[in-house]
Amino acid sequence: MEKASGTQSIALPTVDNGLENPGLELTTEVSPKATKRTEVQDHSFEDSLESPSYRRKNVQTFIKARSFCRRHASLFKKILLGLLCLAYAAYFLAACILDFQRALALFVLTCLVIFVLVHNFLKKLFGEKLMRCLKPFKNSRLRFWMKWVFRGACVVGLILWLVLDTAQRPEQLISFAGICMFILILFVCSKHHSAVSWRTVFWGLGLQFVFGIVVIRTYPGFIAFQWLGDQIQIFLNYTVAGSSFVFGDMLIQNIFAFQTLPVILFFGCMMSILYYLGLVQWVVQKIAWFLQFTMRTTSTETLVVAGNIFVGMTEAPLLIRPYLADMTLSEIHTVMTGGFATISGSVLGAFISFGIDASSLISASVMAAPCALALSKLVYPEVEESKFKSVEGMKLPHGKEKNILEAASNGATDAIGLVANVAANLIAFLAVLAFINAVLSWLGEMVDIHGLTFQVICSYVLRPMVFMMGVEWADCPIVAEIVGIKFFINEFVAYQQLSQYKDKRLSGVEEWIEGEKQWISVRSEIITTYSLCGFANLSSIGITLGGLTSIIPQRKSDLSKIVIRALFTGACVSFISACIAGILYVPRGAESDCVSFLNTSFTNRTYETYVCCRELFQSTSLNGTNPPSFSGPWEDTEFSASALANCCELYTNAICA
Repeated sequence: MEKASGTQSIALPTVDNGLENPGLELTTEVSPKATKRTEVQDHSFEDSLESPSYRRKNVQTFIKARSFCRRHASLFKKILLGLLCLAYAAYFLAACILDFQRALALFVLTCLVIFVLVHNFLKKLFGEKLMRCLKPFKNSRLRFWMKWVFRGACVVGLILWLVLDTAQRPEQLISFAGICMFILILFVCSKHHSAVSWRTVFWGLGLQFVFGIVVIRTYPGFIAFQWLGDQIQIFLNYTVAGSSFVFGDMLIQNIFAFQTLPVILFFGCMMSILYYLGLVQWVVQKIAWFLQFTMRTTSTETLVVAGNIFVGMTEAPLLIRPYLADMTLSEIHTVMTGGFATISGSVLGAFISFGIDASSLISASVMAAPCALALSKLVYPEVEESKFKSVEGMKLPHGKEKNILEAASNGATDAIGLVANVAANLIAFLAVLAFINAVLSWLGEMVDIHGLTFQVICSYVLRPMVFMMGVEWADCPIVAEIVGIKFFINEFVAYQQLSQYKDKRLSGVEEWIEGEKQWISVRSEIITTYSLCGFANLSSIGITLGGLTSIIPQRKSDLSKIVIRALFTGACVSFISACIAGILYVPRGAESDCVSFLNTSFTNRTYETYVCCRELFQSTSLNGTNPPSFSGPWEDTEFSASALANCCELYTNAICA
């Protein structure tokens, strides 16, 4: 049915209900006014959405939501932090349960973080109570007796330890005599003998000795630092990913510059990132606080020496740049000594890439910090009034970078100068050494002295000194050569020479070939590693003076006056660390139990097989046509005969004939 305009028809479905009209159609008429009214209502609704009152309601709702979030922000953070901690705990437990050995690094890092958090929590909670409990110990008479009891206990303990421990290895007493010799020499060279603070000296040497015991002698400490060294070696191996992409696999496998120098770039980049995050500053401040608390040194000099464990001799003084101009001569001498006695983190990575024992390098660098403070105050005691005795808790600034990517980029860029410096020094000093050796050889041949070189001269001049460090007399010529190269040339060249001797030892070549020693023992190798760990060489004088003069040019004359003393003191720090290593070293592995080692199958020449076979040869005696007899731990004839046959296949000896 058609209707006029403005009329709409609605047809309802038909229902068969048996009536005459089977379907019904309803028609609804909608007037134009009603349609217009609906359109007006729609427009008014849209306008209401944009009306000020509606917007005001939305803003009020947003403000209420924001204020609610702000009021409960701490609660939300705690909830989020709790969820993250639960997730990490589940991940940590799963990793440890599946394979604890694989998750050992994660376990160590987690324990360190928990220790720091618990320490900070307990310090805030019980710090003041603990200080109140310590008030009775401030009594002068009680402190006096406690000091003397502590000193007496230390002296008696040291004497008993030396008597009992050196009974099995008397050669350790030589290293102890070496410590006494170096301290006596430094005291004779002291600037003010009567002003020496022996408390600082003995505390520094004691801390160094205790740390050496933990690292070298105790099994957990030895394993921990060995593991730490392995982890650093694994970490440094990631340098290959970048250097192989830039230089190619061939170069990084065969050429020294492409093997070692990129490690400095990578390590410099990572140190910059850690400095940006504040981890380096936190560790340095904790070490500095401990050293200052125990040794009673001023905060500025202690902070620099602690920083030298991680950064170089020119970077560490920047930590206290505003205070350098007002420091006393004794404090500046300590700053210089700390730079000469330690190595930087970037250079540490390069030395590890040489193949030098990582755990020995790390422990030597840490042990040098308290010893540098002690010996510096022995050589140049404090006779002035320092302005920084009461300064505590000095804050170290964070890096100037805006983000972590900028820190990484700046660290790599800044390391380019160090890489260029290392490469230039190696090229120059090796060339100078070759020239000096040629001149000395030419002069020697004039008077029928053949083979005269710089190394030979050092091997004779420095032989008594390295013997007092505990080096075996047969190894003294080689070690004296290396120590002389380090002091007069460069520590890079010295460690490179040491790595060559170590490679020969590990390859299992015989100790003597045509009367020439091919390698040194493990004990001598470790003592040498400690004695070389520092920047104390003649070329570092210019580096130190240049760096400090640029910061405090008005004190150039003071710096020039004490730099030689600081160089000599820094060198003695490394030598005393080597003496402590000689006292504490004990054979491990095959050297300590050759019977168990030779009981295993061995077919290749290694250092362990050579040492154990040599011990077996020395314990074997021939009785005419009778089978050889064995003494000592080799009394098991059947086993010893089998081991002797295996050794004779690898090495020649009169017993094997």
